[in-house]
Amino acid sequence: MLRHLHIQNYALINDLDIGFDTGLTIISGETGAGKSILLGALALILGQRADTQVLLDKTAKCIIEGTFDVKEYKLQDFFSENDLDYEDLTTLRREINIAGKSRAFINDTPVNLNVLKDMGVKLVDIHSQHHNILLGNNQFQLQVVDAFAGVNKMLAAYKHDYDKFRKLESQYRELKAKNEKAQSDLDYFQFQFTQLDEAKLTEGEQSELESEQDILSHSEEIGSSLKSIFNLISEDENGILSKIREARNLMERMRTYFSPATELYNRIESVELELKDLSTEIETLGGDVESNPARLEFIRERLNLLYSLEQKHHVESVVELIRIKLELQESLEGISSMDKELEVMAADLHELKLSLEKAAGGLSAKRMKVIPGIGERMISLLQKLGIPNAGFSIQRSSLEDLSPTGKDHVDFLFSANKNSGLQDLKKVASGGELSRVMLSLKSLVNQSVSLPTIIFDEIDSGVSGDIADRVGEIIAGMSRNMQVINITHLPQIASKGGSHYLVYKTDEGNATHTRIRLLKDEERVIEIAKMLSGKEMSDAAIQNARVLLKKLN
Repeated sequence: MLRHLHIQNYALINDLDIGFDTGLTIISGETGAGKSILLGALALILGQRADTQVLLDKTAKCIIEGTFDVKEYKLQDFFSENDLDYEDLTTLRREINIAGKSRAFINDTPVNLNVLKDMGVKLVDIHSQHHNILLGNNQFQLQVVDAFAGVNKMLAAYKHDYDKFRKLESQYRELKAKNEKAQSDLDYFQFQFTQLDEAKLTEGEQSELESEQDILSHSEEIGSSLKSIFNLISEDENGILSKIREARNLMERMRTYFSPATELYNRIESVELELKDLSTEIETLGGDVESNPARLEFIRERLNLLYSLEQKHHVESVVELIRIKLELQESLEGISSMDKELEVMAADLHELKLSLEKAAGGLSAKRMKVIPGIGERMISLLQKLGIPNAGFSIQRSSLEDLSPTGKDHVDFLFSANKNSGLQDLKKVASGGELSRVMLSLKSLVNQSVSLPTIIFDEIDSGVSGDIADRVGEIIAGMSRNMQVINITHLPQIASKGGSHYLVYKTDEGNATHTRIRLLKDEERVIEIAKMLSGKEMSDAAIQNARVLLKKLN
């Protein structure tokens, strides 16, 4: 429950502190006094976005701080999940600087706006007239039924599996589309792979073949040249070796009387040996080089194949062709594995869907069990609220497919007149009737589940007299189980409060400020008398106000 609210530099509020008690708290004031400003400030600490327009003094920051008693709300898990320090008295704070930038805190720990909003939903339910529009929303209607059915845990487990199912379903569709595309490319991939595989590609082969092709293409020229070189070196009379031997013999004769001749002789002899080895090697090479047209033709065909494959795949080497072959092999294996993966995913989807269908059936059974009782209790309350011929029922139908909330669709049907058939609530109910329907629902839900603090912002619009008194009784009844803060302009309802705050404006110099104060006993009498008769209070209005307040006691 809300224990304390501090507002600083917000709209028309300079500095304001309000304490709240259990039960029913009434807030009243003239139109334009600033009651909506209080709600706007409270909405900020519940996660609503803000800007610099909220600043009263544009040179100072705005601070809104609310203290809540949360010990009965079982929020320890929420604090743990968001790395927050749990305290029975928890403080929510919002600061907005002069640039319009906002900071949020829970127990002095900075949090983002989403966390603040998630916390706010668990603490306060602000209900104003425009929230009656929710009554026409089928999801809201189903939430009301679920509150009566007590299926929160079941629904949370169902939603967890439903999200898992939808995620898996999305993955299955993506994989299936990918597989279908891959299947359309399968023949092409297979053809390319087979062509490369049958080519028996070997790294380094191309350069070896190109070298061998050069030799075979010039075999006659090479053979002729090697033979000529051999003859030049080894011809008996005119060959180089013959001349070298002659030089060696001459040098040998000089060794006995010319000392440098010995070294020169050794060097000539070394040259002679090297030339003999060279001559032998050339002779051998000449014998190895033979014309081989068949081999040359094979090499040309093989190289043409390699060149053709490289051109086709836009690469320049056999190494790159081998890489492409491996990639194609992986693609083919991937297509094969996708089929198996799709089978496994389809089986998982089927099993998960069966589980969801069963869970949805369980939800439907609990919902159908409480629906008749909701209708009967609603009719009773609506009759008390001045709709004597009220008709109300909840029509349930089954959806063809699973939804995030199961397979149920509900419609609230309503009739305010005798002998009128039940019709869609949002189409036939007036604004005042919608207010009374919503109040009745809130009252019934309050009896079924523990709600957070609820704030009614003139929910009593469109009612008066005895009906207003009955509205007040229902609101007061709700406050016995929860904290209710009610902003009202009706004296019948204002008199039901355990405490009563008055919102008013004051002019201070050139500025107007919104103030709020807790009314004492006699001040309450005067305020309610004004609500009954206006500023010109009569003795009868004062007496009537005393009577209304005595009813409370």
